[in-house]
Amino acid sequence: MCELYSKQDTLALRRKHIGPSCKVFFAADPIKIVRAQGQYMFDERGEQYLDCINNVAHVGHCHPEVVTAALKQMELLNTNSRFLHDNIVEYARRLSATLPETLSVCYFTNSGSEANDLALRLARQFRGHQDVITLDHAYHGHLSSLIEISPYKFRKGKDVKKEFVHVAPTPDTYRGKYREDHADPAGAYADEVKKIIEEAHNSGRKIAAFIAESMQSCGGQIIPPAGYFQKVAEYVHRAGGVFIADEVQVGFGRVGKHFWSFQMHGEDFVPDIVTMGKPMGNGHPMACVVTTKEIAEAFSSSGMEYFNTYGGNPVSSAIGLAVLNVIESEDLQGNATRVGDYLTELLNKQKAKHTLIGDIRGIGLFIGIDLVKDQQKRTPATDEAQHVIYKMKEKQVLLSADGPHRNVLKIKPPMCFTEEDAKFMVDQLDEILTVVEEAIGAKSESVTSENTPCRTKNCFFT
Repeated sequence: MCELYSKQDTLALRRKHIGPSCKVFFAADPIKIVRAQGQYMFDERGEQYLDCINNVAHVGHCHPEVVTAALKQMELLNTNSRFLHDNIVEYARRLSATLPETLSVCYFTNSGSEANDLALRLARQFRGHQDVITLDHAYHGHLSSLIEISPYKFRKGKDVKKEFVHVAPTPDTYRGKYREDHADPAGAYADEVKKIIEEAHNSGRKIAAFIAESMQSCGGQIIPPAGYFQKVAEYVHRAGGVFIADEVQVGFGRVGKHFWSFQMHGEDFVPDIVTMGKPMGNGHPMACVVTTKEIAEAFSSSGMEYFNTYGGNPVSSAIGLAVLNVIESEDLQGNATRVGDYLTELLNKQKAKHTLIGDIRGIGLFIGIDLVKDQQKRTPATDEAQHVIYKMKEKQVLLSADGPHRNVLKIKPPMCFTEEDAKFMVDQLDEILTVVEEAIGAKSESVTSENTPCRTKNCFFT
């Protein structure tokens, strides 16, 4: 492998020159990745890792068709988007064809954060309203305007929530306020949004937008109950606001049966604005906001021109077109359904076997494994989850843990993930959970018999 520096030198230079808040995966023992192909990544020693983390490399790392498209266009032309060029309009046409007919106007950006920031501008310009309703534990990007509406981030800091931001409960039917045994969790969670709107109006405030990921990722792989988005959209529209569906992490066929995750909620639900990013360029920085003609015209009427130097440039658009081609030609949506169903089946068998697994939830190749200390109390198993992802790394499987308690194992691999990959991943997880549960059992017996403080390396299993 070709390296500029040894791993230790790379770590030293990172500590010296890269901001300390910029974290790496597996910080206690980071891996140095030097190349990748398909669903596999390779370290400086040539060791292969199965990538279950990278929803960015959507059609597979370094897909030859995407690489070729980038190279050919880069050799020919790349320039800013103020010049007339076929690529941007062809990509906009192809992208719009995947969406409901009313969503037909595109604004191209370079990241999901840029896209969500622009979506807020569009929403606020539409009727002159200011306030935003967001979901608890949500994350929508790293810009100041988005940290303000991202409880996943702002509650870790000292900033007080802004008065124009309203936080609704996450529609989590496993650990949330209204659970799977509730008669109508969708209606109950939607009513929480309705109450927020009423309280805002009583305070003289006006709702510009409700924003939510179609499936919450950083919040712990949360799938909203059927009917929730329809009811929320009804209340938000009645208040003069718009519904923003954030598809940055979950779009482009990841759920399998639908190209966009919001579409699994039914044909009677259509957002007013859709944002997208990460998988769009298969690792190349590109993103987009798609909205209705009415909202776009209201934005234009402000008199302020919108210009993004690199958004929709010829190279980015060529790459985006190649990604769409690969999704279709390799039937990656079908693969997400087939492999996702198989993986979910395997994981549910593990759930029946392992007391640490409290819940398996997800659709297609977007799955969460909620680890718990107690299945009845649903106590988050945070330390155990961190232990598991490090042990999985030792077995050359890359997973991450997220959610408000950092106890949900996230599975969102490249879409070329196979049934063999799924079986391998689950087999490794089974072995690790077995060892962990045996250690917990041994410790419990020891504490019961001796009633003495634990002094072993398994102390974090409490």
